[in-house]
Amino acid sequence: MFSHRELANAIRILSMDAVQKANSGHPGMPMGMADIAEVLWNGFLQHNPANPHWINRDRFIVSNGHGCMLLYSLLHFTGYDLTLDDIKQFRQLHSKTPGHPEFGETPGVETTTGPLGQGLANAVGMAIAEKHLAKQFNREGFPLINHFTYVFVGDGCLMEGISHEVCSLAGTLGLGKLIVFYDDNEVSIDGDVHGWFTDNTPLRFESYGWHVLPKVDGHDSEAVRQAILAAQAVTDKPSIICCKTVIGYGAPTLAGTAETHGAALGEIEVAATRENLRWPYPPFVIPTEIYQAWDARVAGHEREQKWNRLFDSYQKTYPDLARELLRRIEKRLPEQWTEAAAALVEKMYQKKETIATRKASQICLNHFSKIVPELIGGSADLTGSNLTHWEGAQAFSKTMPEGQYIYYGVREFGMSAIMNGIALYGGLIPFGGTFLTFSDYARNAVRLAALMRQRVIFIYTHDSIGLGEDGPTHQAIEHTASLRMIPQLSVWRPCDTVESAVAWQKAIESQGPTCLLLSRQNLPYLQREPAQLANIARGGYVLIDCNDVPEVIMMATGSEVALAVAAAEQLSQVGMRVRVLSIPSVDIFLAQDEAYKEHVLPKDVTMRLAIEAGVSVPWYQFVGREGRVIGIDRFGASAPAKDVYKDCGLTVERIVAVTKEMLLKL
Repeated sequence: MFSHRELANAIRILSMDAVQKANSGHPGMPMGMADIAEVLWNGFLQHNPANPHWINRDRFIVSNGHGCMLLYSLLHFTGYDLTLDDIKQFRQLHSKTPGHPEFGETPGVETTTGPLGQGLANAVGMAIAEKHLAKQFNREGFPLINHFTYVFVGDGCLMEGISHEVCSLAGTLGLGKLIVFYDDNEVSIDGDVHGWFTDNTPLRFESYGWHVLPKVDGHDSEAVRQAILAAQAVTDKPSIICCKTVIGYGAPTLAGTAETHGAALGEIEVAATRENLRWPYPPFVIPTEIYQAWDARVAGHEREQKWNRLFDSYQKTYPDLARELLRRIEKRLPEQWTEAAAALVEKMYQKKETIATRKASQICLNHFSKIVPELIGGSADLTGSNLTHWEGAQAFSKTMPEGQYIYYGVREFGMSAIMNGIALYGGLIPFGGTFLTFSDYARNAVRLAALMRQRVIFIYTHDSIGLGEDGPTHQAIEHTASLRMIPQLSVWRPCDTVESAVAWQKAIESQGPTCLLLSRQNLPYLQREPAQLANIARGGYVLIDCNDVPEVIMMATGSEVALAVAAAEQLSQVGMRVRVLSIPSVDIFLAQDEAYKEHVLPKDVTMRLAIEAGVSVPWYQFVGREGRVIGIDRFGASAPAKDVYKDCGLTVERIVAVTKEMLLKL
């Protein structure tokens, strides 16, 4: 039998050796938190290394993701598909052990972390999902969804503003299955944190409504065990266990210093650490007995098999619920999905309403919420403006976890990262709304949604200068372009009700994140032939055409499409041949085959004009050298929308004038 400390030392040594071999990494946190991790993983964690996706597993998040060698060591020792050779390839190209944990790259990694505080936010989302799905699917005698979400955080995570946003909300929502371990080692990259971080963390979390366990010795295994038991016993509040630790524990001269935070210890200190910890084995040599003591495969298999037997009984007793849970876990949309989506498009096509696309979005929500019960969403304190609430939606709360609407409060960044956690958990499709200009607050979480390819729907209303009187602080200029630049993120800016319906359909069908950019102001319905409807889903299509080869091709998105159509009508009356393209999704259009793109935007028509209420530069990829862009390369102004549009040069008259200038050059 090995002691807790000996098993923890295996983590310390393996982490230290991997960082040393890579000559890059962060050994301090793995060495400092090893004792805590050993107690949690060997005494409490509910998981199965053979099936990292088992739905009722405990979620374990390393929010201080720079210390990922701790996680890799745990996964390796307990029996996940992560070999010693993988550990030796730490931080190397295309390895399963990248420099920060990456979802989808390493079995057992629940989320991509590294931008500090976001793993904590993801964990709040996972705890929300666990509480919601448990209420929806558990029945007496059948606790199918019943587990904890554990998070490791450091000083850096708690300094980041996002930690305040999400922990405040977690306390309000009473997420009793969320347990956070705070690595209180008083050291960050710049040294002793007392120069810049003197918060009373226990008091802070008490004020949030958390259960707080202060001053736990993070190197005393029994103290950690008792703290976990105490945290598990409190079911109406999230818990934070404040663990006093020594960064780089075991390193004889560098422990407790910033030198262990983000660099290899060096050969001399590595050798001295081996001697100090009484570890006689050379690098990457782990005794078989250590592996046997850590191995969680048999226990994990038995744990999941027991759950499977419970689920078999559940299927017989509640067959409809069982089918629904499996459908959601497998990310399959309901059988009637295709017909229901087509019906909404047809409804919008027939009604021909002139309304704001934010209102069209709400109509979509009302429709799809009846068909896709896994939708769960909210707004960052802008429900009445974003129109993210739908008929019959109840608020998720401490006492009503079955609610599907989340009032996030003024927490754009926190909301977005929480949504990532909900999506990662599985079985739910999260969406959340704010103004487009405030996507700046949320941007890093949006980026991580794209990096992880999670089905998250970001609803951004008030998408342009069209919001008018609130002025340039609220008027998006560069935001649409900046979102389009994020790889693996789909961005839709619909021009009317029909395009809004298609955008929502594509967002729900997507296996990655989507941004819906929606207007505050009413936009006219634009007439189409039935044959054009199918092409909306291709991201760009011919909306208005001429009888012969076009002299000029106009392209626009969102609220500017109607301006282009009106200008084209005037130009056609004087004999000019104009084609108008609506491009609601640039990324989807660019992903089409070359034949379709050539059909819509033929190369031999070089007179091209792009119109969008935003920065002009990105549109030159479409208009080329000879084309023109009518955009906005300045900030907006506070005035009624029609006046701001005129002030910024986005008018039918200017479009007509610029087009005539272009054609005079032919």
